[in-house]
Amino acid sequence: MATKAARTRLTREYKAITINPPPYITAHPSESNILEWHYIITGPEDTPYHDGQYWGTLIFPPNYPFAPPAIRMHTPSGRFQPSTRLCLSISDFHPKSFNPAWEVSTILVGLLSFMTSDEITTGSISSTQAERKALAARSRWWNSTGGGSNLRANPALKGNVKAGDGGAKFRAEWAEVDAENWAWMKENDIDVTTGRKAVPAAPQGGNASCGPQLVLPSGSGHQTQAVVEAVVNRRDAAGSSWAGRNRLLVFGGVVFLYVLLARLFGSGGT
Repeated sequence: MATKAARTRLTREYKAITINPPPYITAHPSESNILEWHYIITGPEDTPYHDGQYWGTLIFPPNYPFAPPAIRMHTPSGRFQPSTRLCLSISDFHPKSFNPAWEVSTILVGLLSFMTSDEITTGSISSTQAERKALAARSRWWNSTGGGSNLRANPALKGNVKAGDGGAKFRAEWAEVDAENWAWMKENDIDVTTGRKAVPAAPQGGNASCGPQLVLPSGSGHQTQAVVEAVVNRRDAAGSSWAGRNRLLVFGGVVFLYVLLARLFGSGGT
């Protein structure tokens, strides 16, 4: 239960961050609990997180602002372990270093700054630029589908959100964003089970884009050899079919040529 001071402070900060949100950041408290805040960070340009959609939570203590929140990022990013408390100077790992003058916007800007750095701490992970870019490309899909999972019960520790809820928690907190994500997935032919672009099915019948192909069986070598021999036999048969059908004509031509040559050589010898 939030103290009156915490409720008053967080209500004021919600108004402030709504009117003047920091770049790449949006946030709001849960309707059922003002101490539970949800944020989305949009990956900045010139970073491997570009255009990624990173959803997370801030769980504030009842005596905020005299103690810092627990910070988690649920969306896989390649930078943080999903749904894991992060050890930062602005998080509940370091309550003595927290400044009561810091606001929600200050905390989230600090999180974004740390995310785009190379510092290591509890809850952070190492991965390649390519891996982070790949996760960024699938982040909208992950948020709205729970990582491609079916909707089912998935008990988790307080503040944690894991794959398995079918995107229910994200949808409850970000209904408009969730609708945009589904429209984006449809527009870009994203497979909802994998988060990758759907592969079009091979055409059934109709006009082919190229001529018929010789497909060799992948079984035994004898089968392959049989197909090759059949092709060779058909080729040979095609080459000799005219002579076979015109044997008499060929024979007459040979006799005529023999007589002609005999006469020529005979007249030359007299």
